[in-house]
Amino acid sequence: MKFRRILTLLSAMAVTGLWGWPAQAQNRGDEVLLEMQQAFRKNDAKRLSTLLPQARGHVLEPLAAYWDMRTRLDTAPTSEIRSFLNTYAGSYYEDRLRNDWLQQLGKRRDWATFTAEYPRFRMRDDREVRCYALATEAMNSKADVAEEALRLWYSQREADDGCAYVAEHLHSVRQIQALDLWRKARIAMDANRPRAAQTAVDIEAPRLSEQVALIHADPAKYLDKRILAITRSRKELAVLALIRLAAKDPDQAADLLTRRWSIQLSPEERNWTWAVIGKQAAQKLQDNAASHFAKVQKDSDLNDDLLAWKVRAALRQGQWPQVLSATQAMSAEARKDSTWVYWRARALLSTAHSDAQRIEAQSLLRQIASVRGFYEQLALEDLGQAITVPERPTALTPQEKAAALSHPGLQRALYAMAIGLRSEGNREWNYSTHWHQPGVMNDRELLAAADMACQRQVWDRCINTSERTKHVIDFEQRFPTPLRETVVRRAGEIRLDPAYVYGLIRQESRFVMDARSHVGASGLMQVMPATAKWTAKKIGLANFTPDQITDREVNVAIGTGYLKLVLDDFEGSMPMATAAYNAGPNRPRQWRNGPVLEAAIWAENIPFHETRDYVKKVLANTTNYAAILTRQPQSLKARLGTVGPRTSPVAGVNTDLP
Repeated sequence: MKFRRILTLLSAMAVTGLWGWPAQAQNRGDEVLLEMQQAFRKNDAKRLSTLLPQARGHVLEPLAAYWDMRTRLDTAPTSEIRSFLNTYAGSYYEDRLRNDWLQQLGKRRDWATFTAEYPRFRMRDDREVRCYALATEAMNSKADVAEEALRLWYSQREADDGCAYVAEHLHSVRQIQALDLWRKARIAMDANRPRAAQTAVDIEAPRLSEQVALIHADPAKYLDKRILAITRSRKELAVLALIRLAAKDPDQAADLLTRRWSIQLSPEERNWTWAVIGKQAAQKLQDNAASHFAKVQKDSDLNDDLLAWKVRAALRQGQWPQVLSATQAMSAEARKDSTWVYWRARALLSTAHSDAQRIEAQSLLRQIASVRGFYEQLALEDLGQAITVPERPTALTPQEKAAALSHPGLQRALYAMAIGLRSEGNREWNYSTHWHQPGVMNDRELLAAADMACQRQVWDRCINTSERTKHVIDFEQRFPTPLRETVVRRAGEIRLDPAYVYGLIRQESRFVMDARSHVGASGLMQVMPATAKWTAKKIGLANFTPDQITDREVNVAIGTGYLKLVLDDFEGSMPMATAAYNAGPNRPRQWRNGPVLEAAIWAENIPFHETRDYVKKVLANTTNYAAILTRQPQSLKARLGTVGPRTSPVAGVNTDLP
């Protein structure tokens, strides 16, 4: 009954127009919610229990009750947990608490209760909980769950109980083999995660697992012990040492593998090790990366990550046959990724000896060609088409808008964001648009939810929700232009493309005015304090103080001023300037050295995943914004150009640029 009263209150607020932000901010219960948030962060169960009665009847009562219940979940009786789940049935917080409870049940090995509760879990987005579920399936029905379990375990950044447990169980019943365990250890060591590597080794060779820490600390010392790798485990430990050494010095690892270890390792172990050495050399943009990959005798011995780096190294060297073979060896899932679809198509066109191969390449390009992203746009242009604004979908009906407006989860989410609980609001919004009952939102429902967020200028939810439509694209939602007069005017004053500014803001902050990154960057254009101070002086912004950085006009002025200085320093190259905005100017100055490359190949070889993804998204955004602002056909390729060593005098480098 309590939950029904909350739904009634939400509907009444929607109908009577009390959903405006000023009215929300004045709600006398809001301060209680904000205080409970602080208590939850401190895990102060006593304070939460004291405050909870004051939150009864509030729109965000389910959130307040969740905070209280979550801090007591370890000790709460099952009856109280079930009471919470029943009271808030159908809400995000019911599902969130069930996820937390399932984690605890798994850790306690209470498989009977876990098995009963898991079918009621709607989100199914927690990998550890899914691993526990796979373990119960294997135990109860003897189902073959090894493939999914390994995929989840391999993707975990750190060791966790659930995925380690199912791996150990499946190994005990011989559904996964020793090689599967060693591959997890290799992946973890390559990612500089020794604890996860040790957990994997401990399942297969517990007496040797302590050596993983020694290998991680000093791989060269371990390899210098002249160990004769006569057993499988000893050979695999040598592989881990070579992988760790390659991260520090791929050339030294290659030398040791050639001179001493290659003869002792199996073909699969050699192939994997050479690929890791090639990957590390590729991430350092060494010219010999492709030659290391050339020593891999069987691409099917590699995982998708290693194959991806083999493609990147081959692209830098113009080795299209290697691009073709590596993309073919990828998993079925990876082969669907637009990145590898595009480069496989390009490789086919570059090596084609028949019309059939050229037809296959054209078919691959058509599969991904659209305005949706970087490689989709490149595919569109390779097919001879320009980037234009898609026809807008049929306008939303009043009924469709009303359905979104009356959705309790969306209403609660917006309310939470309005009073300063942005992360909590984001999570409920995402749940409501992904897993709401009775099913997943269709395209029209997503457009209506996005419209609701747009109307309230919650631009990040507007964009993210609209991006999830499968069959229609509403550019007005996906690429909004808040502060249009300010952005266009400021860009015009310094001769900067306003589409470029919008493309960058969309990626940096999603137009969240008070956005702040974990490293301290602030505002629409995510400017660091020291950079803001330096840029303010350069552009003549008098009397600048750090607190002004969240002011919209000031943030745009400083962000565009810095972007223009970066763009000029990189001789007008948008790909390099974009990389510099994200990773600082010194790194792209180094990354540009080497062969002259088409910028798409250069961008794909950026060593940092974050910056690589950032550059591609900003430039795709920019092209779409240009189509919106000019209403003229656009070209991503024209913005990319080529990247290579600096052609103008080195003295022209702005060494003061932060």
